[in-house]
Amino acid sequence: MSRSRRQLTRRELLAGACLLSASCTEHSAGDPEYDLLLLGGHLIDPKNGLSAVRDVAVRDGKVEAVADRISPSQAFKVVECGGLYVTPGLLDLHVHVFAGTNEPGSYAGDNSVYPDGYTFRSGVTTVVDAGCAGWRNFEAFRETVIDRARTRVLALANIVGHGMRGGEIEQDLDDMQAAPTAELARRHGDLIVGIKTAHYAGPEWEPIEEAVRAGDAAGIPVMVDFGSNLPERPIETLLGEKLRPGDIYTHCFSGNRRELLPDGTPNPGLFAGRERGVYFDVGHGGGSFKWSVASACLEAGFPPDSISTDLHIGSMNAGMQSQTTTMSKFLALGESLEDVIEQSTWNPAREILREELGHLSVGAAADIAVLSLESGDFGYVDSFGARHRGGERLVCEMTFKDGLLAWDLNGRTREDWRELPHDYGRQGEPRWDGILNRRR
Repeated sequence: MSRSRRQLTRRELLAGACLLSASCTEHSAGDPEYDLLLLGGHLIDPKNGLSAVRDVAVRDGKVEAVADRISPSQAFKVVECGGLYVTPGLLDLHVHVFAGTNEPGSYAGDNSVYPDGYTFRSGVTTVVDAGCAGWRNFEAFRETVIDRARTRVLALANIVGHGMRGGEIEQDLDDMQAAPTAELARRHGDLIVGIKTAHYAGPEWEPIEEAVRAGDAAGIPVMVDFGSNLPERPIETLLGEKLRPGDIYTHCFSGNRRELLPDGTPNPGLFAGRERGVYFDVGHGGGSFKWSVASACLEAGFPPDSISTDLHIGSMNAGMQSQTTTMSKFLALGESLEDVIEQSTWNPAREILREELGHLSVGAAADIAVLSLESGDFGYVDSFGARHRGGERLVCEMTFKDGLLAWDLNGRTREDWRELPHDYGRQGEPRWDGILNRRR
């Protein structure tokens, strides 16, 4: 691994944590041009049509340059990425992260997880909370989780005012109100990127229709977890009439709502919905991904638009596990690495109308995942406990959020201790290191 261009003095090594001062982030005239250089990795950047070996340089939290070759002498810190894949930071379109309320059995409570413990280790830099909070409790969600997370947390506002709190709360049609939901979305337009309707068990269309009204009023898409499979609410009507172009059908490979016909072929309503401009999201979760459905759809030419986890305390400890594991499942089903990366970066960014994310164009936020692709004999399990063998596995080696290191699986950014003084102090520099020298 290439060393930092600047050698630390003994005094600086011993000072360690004192390097957190603001002066460390300032650039002087004699400094190298870039804070960080990722050298020799295979860059996959679907927005820009790139899948080739490229160097990526970062300065002040932004992508400063992408080129065939950038001289290491121009960078303060150089990280060798040969044999690895460099991608935009992954964007998980469907998670549940409204933790901390102590409400049992609730996705606005104990079923959710705090984001930072599960994102960076999987290359994820941005998540979209899928409707844990509604207009009655979103302020608390923002204050207690979103504003404190290092992960970029965006959100879908639940059409249910009380949010995703389970039981009768999510079945209360009177609490599904477009006007206050849209007003909430406008007030928090920096964070709320869509409307969510989920888990409704009745025959009425009101949850879908009210969510669409809110989406229309706020100018944002709707994501639908279609709830119970009822003859009064066929999926063909949802996808062919009720949803608008740009709306999102999540759990698309669950098989729970007639995504497959009795003969095992994909429901033509899926293709009709896509033709109308509806997006289809995986939303793996604990009960919403089935090998037989996903395989049949991919074989019929119906891949997902976005790969997401539906992260919560159940799914992460069962077959879903993580974003990189979920992506590896689609490699096992025959998708290309480039497709899987696009479905985890640029596509979800477009779905939520945040096209400043999901790519590594010059000037973009330096949210970067560095992945290895391992070969071997691996096993992947769906939400129903069925196993599928795969010969490849994606592993996150490093994650950078706004140009700062947030995860380093194998210490690729670090020096061997035997090459340091015996009384070395804390390593790393605030210009590139967000782990040992964390900025708040």
